[in-house]
Amino acid sequence: MAEHSDDIVFEITPQVLLKAYACGLFPMAESADDSGLFWLEPEHRGILPLDRFRIPKRLRRTIRADNFEIRVSSDFDAVIDGCSGRDTPDRPKTWINREIRRLYRELFDMGHCQTVEAWQNGSLAGGLYGVNLNGAFFGESMFTRVTDASKVCLVHLVARLMSGSFRLLDTQFVTDHLTRFGTLEVSREIYNGELEKALKLDSDFNAMPDGLPGKDILDLIDDWQQSLQFSNAKEDR
Repeated sequence: MAEHSDDIVFEITPQVLLKAYACGLFPMAESADDSGLFWLEPEHRGILPLDRFRIPKRLRRTIRADNFEIRVSSDFDAVIDGCSGRDTPDRPKTWINREIRRLYRELFDMGHCQTVEAWQNGSLAGGLYGVNLNGAFFGESMFTRVTDASKVCLVHLVARLMSGSFRLLDTQFVTDHLTRFGTLEVSREIYNGELEKALKLDSDFNAMPDGLPGKDILDLIDDWQQSLQFSNAKEDR
């Protein structure tokens, strides 16, 4: 993909994309059939504060039951196909076009794009993908074919971000689905401040071991939040 300005052609590379994320921008396309991209820097941004992350009781039971096998970054192409609706006839087509696929595949190969996948009986039941840069994770898209599959992936993602000392989980926009987990809408100024702090961190997306059972995932999240609350309470004394 290239952006044109008179006779000058500017190619969007993975490196350019990472710099854009570091400046608070992210790309989108008008449709899956559109060959171009445009940059967004919304006045208001969705973020999911890790210390306010909430897991509904019914979902906790599902996670404890280990109904899904969770894999990390094992099949990028299958996840982005699911997010785009390419192989899911009842899912509306999205903005994921050929250039989005190319760029994020290259980021994936560089280790800056990750997937969290829920598998069941050998088939991909749901998943999500996003970009990791220092202490920030930029969630791009998620999909589900089996009830709760993408929600379970989100919980596993949050546990991984906590383990890896991430600070910012950017959801881009706020939806009713994400609000149930604690997503907030913040101003561009607040977002940029959080992004600046996150980019100073040396976080590790792979710090958490793969294959942890659901009970351990829930315990990790609960212990992390309780530890943070205790630390904040000591500072307030």
